[in-house]
Amino acid sequence: MKSVMGIIYTNKDDLSLRELTSQRSVAALPLAGRYRVVDFILSSMANSGIRNVGVIMQRNYRSLMDHLGAGKEWDLHTRNNGLFILPPFVTQENGGEYTGVLDALRANFDYLRRSKQRLALLTNSNMVFNMNFEDMIRRHEETDADITLLYTKVRKNMELGSTNKRTHAFLQVDEEGRVTDMEVNPNAASYDNMYMNVLLVKRTLLIHLVDGAAAHGSHDINRELLQPSIKSGSLKVYGYEFKGYYRRIETIKSYFRCNMDLLDSNVRRELFTANPVYTKTRDDVPAIYREGNSVRNSLVGDGCVIEGSVENCVLFRGVHIGRGAVLKNCIIMQDSEVEDFVELENVILDKNVTIRNHGRLIGQSQYPIVIGKNVTL
Repeated sequence: MKSVMGIIYTNKDDLSLRELTSQRSVAALPLAGRYRVVDFILSSMANSGIRNVGVIMQRNYRSLMDHLGAGKEWDLHTRNNGLFILPPFVTQENGGEYTGVLDALRANFDYLRRSKQRLALLTNSNMVFNMNFEDMIRRHEETDADITLLYTKVRKNMELGSTNKRTHAFLQVDEEGRVTDMEVNPNAASYDNMYMNVLLVKRTLLIHLVDGAAAHGSHDINRELLQPSIKSGSLKVYGYEFKGYYRRIETIKSYFRCNMDLLDSNVRRELFTANPVYTKTRDDVPAIYREGNSVRNSLVGDGCVIEGSVENCVLFRGVHIGRGAVLKNCIIMQDSEVEDFVELENVILDKNVTIRNHGRLIGQSQYPIVIGKNVTL
């Protein structure tokens, strides 16, 4: 789809994700045994035929940049267009973070102006969903909209992190699909249409809007650009409903629940069957299940060696579970080792963590225990 470019804004590291984002961005968080969070939105763009994608980086972007590389896995390593890594300009005053999406777009005006596509698809990076944007783009053109916002219905199992409320917006959409009101960070939302922080807009109009917002000292794209435009009717803003699986990664709890969701075959079928999800490959041997092992309802990555009992867990590549170890409701990231006779429940281990013999960690499903990278206990 040559007429559309993609822009992925990587969210700031958030304190509510604690150790998991101390050395990486939210977009680079490992998920589902082999993926990163950014893989889902990037694959959705690639599957929609978008061949020019810019990723706006912020602080702690080395892990994300290493994962994305030249974009080969997403077929974005082309001579024309392709994947563009847009790191922040670091000064004494600016430590590598943007105040908001508008600041990030203003800092990357050269990339916006240099691109040739007619439309721009702007998204955040802390979301897990999988869709083809072609129908949304078609609807945008049929309605002659200035901006089309992607939204989904609020469901009971959605955890909306209270520490991150600044990103929450809810839409009123009329029968024709036009957005007539937007609530930003309400204590109790009047509408059940949650804006997914994905918008489609004409590239030249985006440049004009960002330039005008920057000239007036605006930073918040929802409150200071979209909300006034919808209220005044100065722009034709339409909504497009997404009906599939969707979860926003904002807190430890939402990250934990997202991984646990993927143990459900129905969720996996919905998320992976319609459109493939691509990721950086790592050639490894198949998982080895030694005598005495017991594995139930778990995702197990390549290169794992399992000698103990594993139930309702997500094991990433290269994990070793020792003899007599018992794991329930755990997320064990790449190359971690759980030694003999260890008991873990509701625990998240980051990469290269070692739990020594006879260790015991028991967390709660609402508040799982998190152990950071390269720690030995």
